[in-house]
Amino acid sequence: MILILSDNADPQSPEYLQLMESLGRLPNIKTRAHRIQGTERSVTEVYLLGDTKALAIDEMRALPLVENVIRVSEEFRVLGRHKDDNRPTHFDYQGLRFGQDTLHIFAGLCAVDTREHVDTMMRALKDNGQQCTRMGAYKPRTSPYAFQGYGKACLPYVFELAGKHGIRVIAMEVTHESHVDEIRQALRATGNPTGVMLQIGTRNTQNFELLKIVGRQKEFPVLIKRGFGITLDESLNAAEYLASEGNHSVVFGLRGMKTNLGDPHRNFVDFAQVPVVRRLTRMPVCIDPSHSVGSRMAGPDGILDVMHVTAQGVLAGANMVLVDFHPNPAKALVDGPQALRLDELPQFIEDVAIAREAYLKRAELARRQLRPALSG
Repeated sequence: MILILSDNADPQSPEYLQLMESLGRLPNIKTRAHRIQGTERSVTEVYLLGDTKALAIDEMRALPLVENVIRVSEEFRVLGRHKDDNRPTHFDYQGLRFGQDTLHIFAGLCAVDTREHVDTMMRALKDNGQQCTRMGAYKPRTSPYAFQGYGKACLPYVFELAGKHGIRVIAMEVTHESHVDEIRQALRATGNPTGVMLQIGTRNTQNFELLKIVGRQKEFPVLIKRGFGITLDESLNAAEYLASEGNHSVVFGLRGMKTNLGDPHRNFVDFAQVPVVRRLTRMPVCIDPSHSVGSRMAGPDGILDVMHVTAQGVLAGANMVLVDFHPNPAKALVDGPQALRLDELPQFIEDVAIAREAYLKRAELARRQLRPALSG
């Protein structure tokens, strides 16, 4: 059961203390409170853990400061959609809204290689009206001998250049808790010119201790990718680990499943599950066409497979696109064969806009069909 408290409830107020005292007397029930700070208001959610079936919603709603009560009906207690659950399906970060009603493109370098390439990439994004990017400083690799990123050495100039070109949010994978501290320190040292969305890669989806640590910090939102060899349910529970520790600013990423059934693509594209994740949870959904396709193959119509599958995900309601671009893919240190060229960036952005417009028209058509049924 989840108790939603009144806006800006003060944890030091007599009413709050009275509420927590009352909840503490409930038999076999543990409480966990999470405070969510928005741009204009804060919301406190209190989770009642244990056998809550005997608790009456009306009695809980009558407690001090309680504005709404949600009886958890799904496995994903924090991030899930529940009956009569009207909690937001978005969060705000760096002046941008990330939700199930928005769409952002994070185009950029899979792995940071040179300052010049970072500068060129970010300038191209600015020239095309973009405010987000992906930049890999830490790169987990299958082979211990492969390039694994420049780490904290590249962070200062990446953040400085982001500020120079007006890039507000950088999606950046972390593989160890120390990386979060390094990112935080580099941002402060450069004057906080941009923001970072921490990324949990597919290899760390079930690194539960890392999930707990990243979930405890609320400074940065988190993009968690689906595990490439586990079920959707298991991956959604991994996202729940983040939220259960306090960070509710979570985006769920679909990046393809590891199976030869997807050949000749790198992974079996799983973007048909975009609406499934949106239905089961309140998380925005990201697609990663680059790691799903893994090449620059094109169909007889001349459209790259990467663009085709991107459109499929956006048509299904995706809220974020994570895609590889590079000023010179032949010189990329990681995943060059799947990176798009900068001269293809305008086409990619326009193609996404076409798919997004089609999705919005489809959604409006569905709403029109639904209205007569509801009124009848």
